[in-house]
Amino acid sequence: MPGHKSAVLFAWILLIPALLYVAAIVAYPLVDTFHLSFTDASLRKTTNWVGWKNYQKIFDTEFAEIIGRTFVWTFLSVSLKMIIGTGGAVLLNAALPGRAVFRILTMPPWIVPMAIGIFMWGWMYNGQFGMISGLLQRFGLSDGPVAFLAYGSTAFWATIITDVWIGVPMVTMYMLAAIQSVPVDLHEAAWTDGASRFYRLRRITLPMIFPAAITMSMISLISTFNSFDIIWILTQGGPSGSTTTMIIDTYSTAIGSKKFGEGAARAVVICLFLSAFAILYFQAVTKLSRRMTT
Repeated sequence: MPGHKSAVLFAWILLIPALLYVAAIVAYPLVDTFHLSFTDASLRKTTNWVGWKNYQKIFDTEFAEIIGRTFVWTFLSVSLKMIIGTGGAVLLNAALPGRAVFRILTMPPWIVPMAIGIFMWGWMYNGQFGMISGLLQRFGLSDGPVAFLAYGSTAFWATIITDVWIGVPMVTMYMLAAIQSVPVDLHEAAWTDGASRFYRLRRITLPMIFPAAITMSMISLISTFNSFDIIWILTQGGPSGSTTTMIIDTYSTAIGSKKFGEGAARAVVICLFLSAFAILYFQAVTKLSRRMTT
């Protein structure tokens, strides 16, 4: 069919700019990074092929511990953002006095430049003049200054809290838009039948916004897994590596130590982890979604 062939050809012509863009911005850097991971590239002029040596070095070090820490950090942060953000969206959608004001107040963490917000949290975590330490001492909850970023356990949670503070507004606005897209007729019919507000939330709102929650959680997961600014500005991976995640370790290796080949190998491992996790995640969520709709 000549008409069909010409339509297909025209479609491919329209796709060429997008394909060239993807090839230049995404495909080429990925291929180049993969090739670099098999070399001993550094600041030296000569680069030698080392095969799988860089990957062997990764798993001969404490990288396994870093992988586990990264997954725990990501899981806790994304879970808190989704729970707080969805709960906030439900409250902002309710008919409460001053609802518009509360919606505006959720935006500052998202609007304020990230670096400024992180420096603000770093000041609050300071043990000598930080606000949090001062409040704990004032109310008798601490006998002295508490340097949150000086200890591994508290620094780990401090970075999570900061990441949640920055990410919750986006989740809240996204989930609020999803809630407002739920047909009002469904709620009115359930209300007419005597369904309580909690029942309508559990049986109507949450199932209807489940696809949006899947998308938002996946976006949040990828951004959180690759989060660099928060940890680097607050702790630079310390103290004693307690907040070092895979992206921090990759940066320290490639940029800090100038071992570009080893850093590229770490970047490839991160890419493989995210790709595998995304595939498994969507498969699991698809099965769960089918169960909920049956």
